[in-house]
Amino acid sequence: MKFSEWPYERADIQKAERELEQLMEDFRAADSGEEQFEVHRRYYALEGRVRTQEVIARVRFDGDMTNAFYEKERQYYDEMMPGFRALQAKYQKLLYESPYRDELEKKISPARFHAMELKFRANDERLIPLKKEENELTNRYMKLIAAARIPFDGRELNISLLRPYMVNSDRQVRFAAHKALAEYFDSVTGEIDEIYDGLVKNRTAQGRLLGYKNFTPLGYERMGRAWYGQKEVEQFRNEVKEWLVPFIGKLNEKKRKRLGLEKLSYVDENVYLPQGDPAPVGTAEEILKAGQTLYRELSPETGKFFDFMLEHELFDVEGRKNKRSGGYMNYMPDYKAPVIFANFNGTSGDADVITHECGHAFQGYVMRDEEVRELTENTMDCAEIHSMSMEFFTGKWMELLFGDRAEEYRQVHLESFLQFIPYGCTVDEFQHIVYENPEMTPAGRKAAWARLEKEYKPHLDYGEDSFFAEGGFWQKQHHIFGLPFYYIDYCLASVCALQFKVQMDEDFEDAWSRYLKLCRLGAGLPYTELLHAAGLKTPFEKGCVKELVEKLEQKLF
Repeated sequence: MKFSEWPYERADIQKAERELEQLMEDFRAADSGEEQFEVHRRYYALEGRVRTQEVIARVRFDGDMTNAFYEKERQYYDEMMPGFRALQAKYQKLLYESPYRDELEKKISPARFHAMELKFRANDERLIPLKKEENELTNRYMKLIAAARIPFDGRELNISLLRPYMVNSDRQVRFAAHKALAEYFDSVTGEIDEIYDGLVKNRTAQGRLLGYKNFTPLGYERMGRAWYGQKEVEQFRNEVKEWLVPFIGKLNEKKRKRLGLEKLSYVDENVYLPQGDPAPVGTAEEILKAGQTLYRELSPETGKFFDFMLEHELFDVEGRKNKRSGGYMNYMPDYKAPVIFANFNGTSGDADVITHECGHAFQGYVMRDEEVRELTENTMDCAEIHSMSMEFFTGKWMELLFGDRAEEYRQVHLESFLQFIPYGCTVDEFQHIVYENPEMTPAGRKAAWARLEKEYKPHLDYGEDSFFAEGGFWQKQHHIFGLPFYYIDYCLASVCALQFKVQMDEDFEDAWSRYLKLCRLGAGLPYTELLHAAGLKTPFEKGCVKELVEKLEQKLF
């Protein structure tokens, strides 16, 4: 059955809460770890049923944010899920405090029990009213961005459909497209400032309600960071400033000469070749068909995965009006099925869906028969390794997507991959500054962003574009609004993926076997042990970034 045909029935959250209350009674009454795990199996079924229906509703609403029925369903889950998650946290606390914990740890894993502590605080029931307000503010931002209508080239475009013009080989077209984007954000910056101000104050209130000085510790707990904290992240960012930023400077000088320019402008940020960056060849259907060939050749496991995705039409990838911007993978436990959401727009970003998002989905597919659900609950720092590494493992099949420009794509992909890390660190440090100074004004936030850009991306030249020059660029980064402190996970995972890249260039089969091992380990080990099991260094290890830069410098210069 195809995803569009899968039945949707609103999950009755109040009924689910009553079922969960009964499960808790049964769990308390159990006389052994085995009996408690039998109750826990029932919990998996209940959680999976609720999650499956919620995901179906959200994906269908994201596909058309004017759909009144699914908008009402999304509002229902935004209203009801905080209470259900708080009750889930109570249930997990019973699991955590079980007198038979030793027996349960053998079935589930000690690492997951350690991670539960963070969930308890992040889902404290006292936060429910504030979380509901937070959801409303986040969705207000998402709807504002999705509703963007930017006049350009005789058409009305959303942000995704404007992007091809922003990377056009004609520099004047790029200038015009960036100007149009800046004008749109300038026209709504007051509303965005108001939304974000509300989010910062709301999240600060959540942190303080739990006894923290600000939101940051709670933000880390939400991300499930049980194995490292702010100190380690700051150390990583400092290594990026010390080693990667100067290296990026050399790459930019190389790019400037390649483009034949006297000076790089911010409109050249995502352009790498004078003839224009390569774009995938073919329609959305043809790109997906090429992806099928790619994954069948990569390995038996990836071939079965991609066949499954196509058979059930689990790709919603065509860009259209009223569709939410961005892309993601989600998972529906009752169907043991990933689903991929994206916006194809004729740029190399379309290929990223076939590589990056499929990396997420493949790992979910690999773990689809795992009974112990906790082992499938990857924290984002691990999940992004699966996706970002897949971008490199699929590299040698890019002829299927880019034809005779495949080598150009591989060059551009590696350079842009490296360029991203300082930007991701900018997003992360910006959020630390904001939440440590919750009374900061909108103007102060923009000034902080502008200062960080000079540290992490000193080459940026906004010219006469005052909106971006004065620090407005962050307002287009939806993770800042909907997923606080998430973005650094992309950077940490990038360093891990680049290690795989260096290794696969030496021995592809060995690197792939260790990647497959990483996917199959799921969330069963602490972060550092998980990386070491796959033959990777943790990004926090002193000298990790330096060593990686030295190896890449030999490859690129």
